[in-house]
Amino acid sequence: MNTIYTKYADLLVNYSLRLKKGDKFLIRGTYLSEDLLNALYLAALNVGAHPELQITLNGTNRLFYENASDDQLKYISPLNKYVMDNYDAMIRVDAPFNMKELQTIDPTKKQAVSIASTELTKTFFKRAATDDLRWSLCVFPADAAAQECDFSLTEYQDFVYSACFLNEDDPTARWQKFHNDQQNIVDFLNTKSEIRYLGNDIDVTFSTAGRTWINCSGQKNMPDGEIFTGPVEDSVNGKIRFSYPGFHMGQKVEDIQLEIKDGQVVAWSAANGKELLDQVFEIPGARRFGEVAIGTNHGIKKFTKNMLFDEKIGGTIHMAIGAGIPESGAKNESAIHWDMLADMTNGGEIYADNELIYKNGKFTIQ
Repeated sequence: MNTIYTKYADLLVNYSLRLKKGDKFLIRGTYLSEDLLNALYLAALNVGAHPELQITLNGTNRLFYENASDDQLKYISPLNKYVMDNYDAMIRVDAPFNMKELQTIDPTKKQAVSIASTELTKTFFKRAATDDLRWSLCVFPADAAAQECDFSLTEYQDFVYSACFLNEDDPTARWQKFHNDQQNIVDFLNTKSEIRYLGNDIDVTFSTAGRTWINCSGQKNMPDGEIFTGPVEDSVNGKIRFSYPGFHMGQKVEDIQLEIKDGQVVAWSAANGKELLDQVFEIPGARRFGEVAIGTNHGIKKFTKNMLFDEKIGGTIHMAIGAGIPESGAKNESAIHWDMLADMTNGGEIYADNELIYKNGKFTIQ
């Protein structure tokens, strides 16, 4: 078995998921990621867990959206509900066949699926917040994703492995150090109550009183590198322009600009894709923010159109409309959680209780 995927699986099973004997464990992915799926399956068996596989075939997602009736769009699989209610751990391995597969699908169909999944989403976040359900999302370097970010497959493989610290002798030790270093910033922010993002076309304030900043260092996402919390729902005010394109269910929205008053998005625009924003903001809870965050992985330097990497880019911030993460104290509920990303390296600043703590993409506190 490929050594790099053995190392990858060991990191995911033992560090990210902390899998243990007897755990009911679901592995999801496409057959393109067979090498990593096999390595994960073996690593789970070695710790005494009960791994199961759910494999996606090429084209089935598009077949569903093109042919499903209204009832089928709103149908919730009893198997998926059972997993959300009862499994101990789950992982999704992202290895797409075609990055544009759902780009031309009617947004109202995607919206119907999202709304129907609201209860599943709530269950997922509730169980994840208490660690009753351990989960992870990772990437297998596939051709489609490589092409999307203008890499050759070999270049993309090197990018993924490096971002996950898999090129190091002991990736787990490297992620543990990353966690410890980042915890100092998290501990500092957890003593503050008001945050301000300030930058080019950005001036947003929000309260974090009673909320918890979370240290993201490889436990849920791989790769990782961010700190986040949930803003007090009615405290967000200001304007923000997201300098990076946003992607939702295969569709691209460029130059997103939002105006927020008392926690509610009251106006929005986009240079391209505003129709999708219009649809999304009809989803209950989508006009409030569930997350505010700061990217901290300065080893990820290239925008890839994959938020698993992009939201971690050191020198960026992101804000997510929709569902909050309960472990942060966030209370907003929605069928959607959409991260939107902005660059802070060119004059961006962050203030905590009126103290400058971050400038030009880097923290000024230790």
